[in-house]
Amino acid sequence: MLFLGMANAYVMRTNMSVAIVAMVNHTALPVIHEAEVVSECGVGNETSGVVLQDGEYVWSSTKQGYILSSFFYGYVITQIPFGILSKKYGARLFLGIGMLINSVFGLLVPVAAEAGIGWLILVRFIQGLGEGPIVPCSHAMLAKWIPPNERSRMGAAVYAGAQFGTVISMPLSGLLSEYGFSGGWPSIFYVFGLIGTVWCLAFLFLVSEDPEQCSSIKDAERKYILSSLWGAAGSSSPPIPWSKILTSMPFWAIMLAHMGQNYGYETLMTELPTFMRQILHFSIKDNGFVSALPYLCMWLFSMFISVVADWMLSSGRLNHTQVRKVINSIGEYGPAIGLLIAANTGCSPAATVAVLAVGVGLNGGIYSGFKVNHLDISPRFAGILMAFTNCLANLTGLLAPIVAGYIIEGRPTQAQWRIVFYIAAGVYVFCATFYNVFGSGRRQDWDNPAEDEANAKKAADKKASRRRPANENQAETAQ
Repeated sequence: MLFLGMANAYVMRTNMSVAIVAMVNHTALPVIHEAEVVSECGVGNETSGVVLQDGEYVWSSTKQGYILSSFFYGYVITQIPFGILSKKYGARLFLGIGMLINSVFGLLVPVAAEAGIGWLILVRFIQGLGEGPIVPCSHAMLAKWIPPNERSRMGAAVYAGAQFGTVISMPLSGLLSEYGFSGGWPSIFYVFGLIGTVWCLAFLFLVSEDPEQCSSIKDAERKYILSSLWGAAGSSSPPIPWSKILTSMPFWAIMLAHMGQNYGYETLMTELPTFMRQILHFSIKDNGFVSALPYLCMWLFSMFISVVADWMLSSGRLNHTQVRKVINSIGEYGPAIGLLIAANTGCSPAATVAVLAVGVGLNGGIYSGFKVNHLDISPRFAGILMAFTNCLANLTGLLAPIVAGYIIEGRPTQAQWRIVFYIAAGVYVFCATFYNVFGSGRRQDWDNPAEDEANAKKAADKKASRRRPANENQAETAQ
């Protein structure tokens, strides 16, 4: 269910990237240095032999960037609050109801677009608010359900739902834009909004918060999970050690790795369909299929590399720190190299798509790299850690479509797109290197259940010592 929930979340996040290609009247947009645009790779009709259809809205590249990023403004706001709340009250209801809001407002996108760009941005913003709980709450539930030596596989299985959703969303969005009801692109939001609503209701009725509350699990399995988690499954809930978390370099290593990943990933996820149309001149129908190919590779590779990562741990040849760094290096340096090569493949659609497919495919390593590293360093506070890193990572990620929009505004040329790809590759390399220097796979001292009783006693003594002078003053006054 978490896998399907993650898939649903990324369907809602990515369907606008394809739909906006069908919504915008690209021919009516003003172009600077038109001769340069034509001379690089030619006009779409001449190069590919297909008629590139146009939509009804004349939105500049900058406006498109704001529309695509509006979702992430809402998404980042709810990350940290829901991470904290899920630790205190449980994650299931926040996740299910939040995604229900996301799905229902997805049904309103066509109406909002007709009403005006401001309404469309507002609806996408609210969708983002609803999707905010998906990652911190999923992480909190993984911490309660998954034993340590299975985290690479299970974490990758759940978060690979993001690629599965993207792989499903982009081709189907392309087909619905071409052949769908209600004028084509509106059917994208009606179909996926309905599917998302069904998943939310099923999740709320079928899923339990943790093994202790699950009536259908066998006693032997429940005992195995709870004993292997060592205080991670909610049996102990000490105060959150904020100061120690914020001064922990392994935490900041995960943070930087997450930020670099999101900037590069969101650059491709939100802008790839536009790049495919403007530079490689794919039709709307083909655009969805071609744009989805890199994410199909990423999904398949993430499944393969997660099994390898758990084998590396089980064999005892490498510890958690070494495994996370090796796998994460593949996951972030790989797409950086792919972007650098794709920026220089010229006007060859086949070569560009192949390079992006391999580069983005290697990006699947991050799920067995920094993405499950929160669970290694602090299983009890994993949801909160993920809320913080995912919040700042998506603040970085929402800049990606805005930056790309400004760079290619009026100049949809290969030279401008090359700049977009270079920036994303540079961010990948810097953040992956920081992670390799400061990352760790060891459970941190500030998340040690064995010290809970001693810490609680210290807190109680401190509280009592504060009360004592007041009591003595009251006694003197009474005398």
